[in-house]
Amino acid sequence: MKYWPGKMTNTRDNGQLLMVFVLNREEYLEEILSGFLEIGISGATIIDSMGMGRILAYDIPIFAGLRGVLAGGRPHNKTIMSVLPDRGTYEKAFELIEDVCGSLDDPGIGILFALPIVDARGFLSRD
Repeated sequence: MKYWPGKMTNTRDNGQLLMVFVLNREEYLEEILSGFLEIGISGATIIDSMGMGRILAYDIPIFAGLRGVLAGGRPHNKTIMSVLPDRGTYEKAFELIEDVCGSLDDPGIGILFALPIVDARGFLSRD
């Protein structure tokens, strides 16, 4: 691969994760962000987002039948992304999110996942 760096000098083998949380209940955003500060998560990016079903149902006429399925659903979400130093911080974030929002197993709360970071460039280290 021509563009893949031969040696990734900024790669760290310390278990950093990219946490992604799609929050369907915007009213919980401030409490979650405040809680993140309390558990040591000092930076995150928050993006306004919308689910695929909503786009299909309201913007593409052939899928208008989906509107009934989405009745009462949330039109917009907040997607929160943060680079975490380790799995322990991710577990704290998961506990905080469920304390604030309720179980993520319940429909309509949101989706949370984490991905390992292979390489990171362009931001200051929090060490």
